[in-house]
Amino acid sequence: MCADPIDSNRVYAAVGMYTNDWDQNNGAIISSNDRGDTWSITELPFKVGGNDPGRGMGERIAVDPNDNKILFFGARAGKGLWKSIDYAKTWSQVKSFTNVGKYSPSPEYFPAAIGISFVTFDKYSGNKGSPTPNIYVGVADNSTSTVYVSKDAGVSWTPIPDQPAHYFPHKGKITKDGMLYITYSDGCGPYDGQAGAIYRYNTKTGEWKDISPHQEPYFGYGGLAIDAQNQKNIVVATLNSWWPDAILFRSTDGGDTWSHIWEWDGYPNRKLKYEIDASISPWIEDDTKQIPEPTTKLGWMIESLEIDPFNSDRIMWGTGATIWGSEDLTNWDNGQTFHISVMASGIEETAILDLVSPATGEAHLMSVMYDIGGFMHTDLDTCPKTQFRTPNFSSGNSIDYAENVPNFWVRVGTEPYIAYSWGSGSSWYAGHAPNGVTEGGLVAVGAEGDVLWAPKPYELGVFYGKESFQSSKGIPGGARICSDRVNGKIFYGYLGDTFYRSTDTGATFTKMYTGLPEIETGFAKNIKAVADHEGDVWLAANKGGLFHTEDGGKTFTQINGITIANTIGFGKAADGSDYPALYITGKIGDVNGIFRSDDKGQNWVRINDDKNQYGTINFCITGDPRIYGRVYVCTNGFGIVYGDIDDNAGTPIQGVNTESNEKGNKNNKNNDENNNNTDNSTCWSEILGYSCCHTTCTSVEDDADGSWGIEGNEWCGIPKNCESYMVSDAAKKCTGALGYPCCTYQCSILYTDEDGDWSVENDDWCLIDKS
Repeated sequence: MCADPIDSNRVYAAVGMYTNDWDQNNGAIISSNDRGDTWSITELPFKVGGNDPGRGMGERIAVDPNDNKILFFGARAGKGLWKSIDYAKTWSQVKSFTNVGKYSPSPEYFPAAIGISFVTFDKYSGNKGSPTPNIYVGVADNSTSTVYVSKDAGVSWTPIPDQPAHYFPHKGKITKDGMLYITYSDGCGPYDGQAGAIYRYNTKTGEWKDISPHQEPYFGYGGLAIDAQNQKNIVVATLNSWWPDAILFRSTDGGDTWSHIWEWDGYPNRKLKYEIDASISPWIEDDTKQIPEPTTKLGWMIESLEIDPFNSDRIMWGTGATIWGSEDLTNWDNGQTFHISVMASGIEETAILDLVSPATGEAHLMSVMYDIGGFMHTDLDTCPKTQFRTPNFSSGNSIDYAENVPNFWVRVGTEPYIAYSWGSGSSWYAGHAPNGVTEGGLVAVGAEGDVLWAPKPYELGVFYGKESFQSSKGIPGGARICSDRVNGKIFYGYLGDTFYRSTDTGATFTKMYTGLPEIETGFAKNIKAVADHEGDVWLAANKGGLFHTEDGGKTFTQINGITIANTIGFGKAADGSDYPALYITGKIGDVNGIFRSDDKGQNWVRINDDKNQYGTINFCITGDPRIYGRVYVCTNGFGIVYGDIDDNAGTPIQGVNTESNEKGNKNNKNNDENNNNTDNSTCWSEILGYSCCHTTCTSVEDDADGSWGIEGNEWCGIPKNCESYMVSDAAKKCTGALGYPCCTYQCSILYTDEDGDWSVENDDWCLIDKS
């Protein structure tokens, strides 16, 4: 990501998640010229790998500080260096830059090479309005030269002579006096780093100098910040000093001398030069740590580290848990305590794997997620004080509770793999996993408290039990599983094209139905049973659509109009209904979004909009069984999104089996400004998702939008000049022109030619009959 150093309204980012084969999407460069309010997208002919190893190196994209229509971008996977000369609208490869980087830290899981690590312009080598001549580029290559320079604005490139060997360059920043500072590590990050160095390269004399603050490090160096107000002031961060904590180093003389943010003060005690406040995100504190480890750490994986260019006292750095920062950094230089606090209020980066909203209890929501474990959410607008503890999973995969014993909960995740709670999730204890389990997978808790577990590796199979487990028979490992929410002996499974059912608490399964859309192994929430309805199960079959059984899997009905159903959830029923509201993420017709149905899937409304799509939302969703209209959505990187119903209750989705004759749905308005349209020459109610009346002027109900009638058992809007809007019998008999019919109800003239006046009905031209 980079901001334009000339035009403060412009910002750019290289986007795209992975370079693996299973991610089919190429990357893109997105750009904004209004500070991020709107964005333009330029697709790239390759993948970006924003979440691949080495993701903290950089920045890989940079704007020329003298000629801001020029940008350079360093790619992965052997794609090399790219250049734009039109504000990122188009890109071309810089073929003269030949070292594309061949190193891959994990050929088995991430085979693509990390490639180019940073692009740095030497602003001071050029003049405003002309391309900057001197450009420095780092490459993730520990077998040959890793830092290159161009002195002709990127036309030709040479390795810098006498540069350090064996390490990977992570950050490169240059100062006005011609000093290029580079942090090095023996790994590409974000997790590794057992050795490294910091070098200062004098671009005027060609001299390299090792200015590392620690001469025998057990870590590499990552984050690098230079104070724009005084470029001798520098802060760097370890990558990674996991124990007892990360270390930040501060220099006020360009790296000749350094101060450590903490020092040993007679083991195991440490002397800190800071105070740290995690009150905004109290869950970060870990009171199980013992000295010398602190309960609140400075972080890890610290690569993004910046001093505010307009305020020397303000610094921020990203970690694997949050963004830390300080507003009085220069206290460090004066021997005074400086103060660190969370700078991430309102920012989320969590990847959610499961959500459950119980029908009773203090918490309306329980969550499990990657990297943190999970939470009990008693106040949706306040950060939870603690993660799930005793045990604490580094990542949680799945969570469930017993419908008829609601204080009994089970969650699964990383080691020790399974945990139980008899306190409605407020306290937990570790269970014993079957031999060979490496990850939690999916768990389902029966209505009376029996447990079905589909852990990883999937080759182990599926297990049933509670405190101890036995192998289930008749169901393959990796199946998506759930429990019946009424009958405690019944469990369900779905894998391939087959639906399975057990009636003996998971000991044996029977194939109930085959021929469903095929689904692969995994632990997204594609199968769920409905509370208070025995045998009632829904299947979200991804691109196969949405399926429903009410007889335990003997028969299935496909819900028409659902193109993609990624996941399914339930919430409190609408007034007058005895069946819970349904929620899905997916696609209905050609509309992607989050949808709700109040009538068992016959009709749907979209409850998000184009500006709020939340990235990847295909893992889990649930309504709230106590609050109608409330929905909780899992995202991959945006945390938990929840929404409550309001007057703008959603956009009705028209299509097969999705039109509603329920009067209540007429109030699902999409655009308040357009809802006030009272132009009688057009079909005003179409804006609300309803046709105008064609054959009646009799009002059944009046509201703020206008008068409403009924035709064909459907609501329709009545124009105020209804009689002139109706079409005469003569018009109905007219033959039209040029093969087009006469309009049956439209009087709005959109085009006039020698044949007459034209309008549009049913997405096609029609001739207005003036008789």
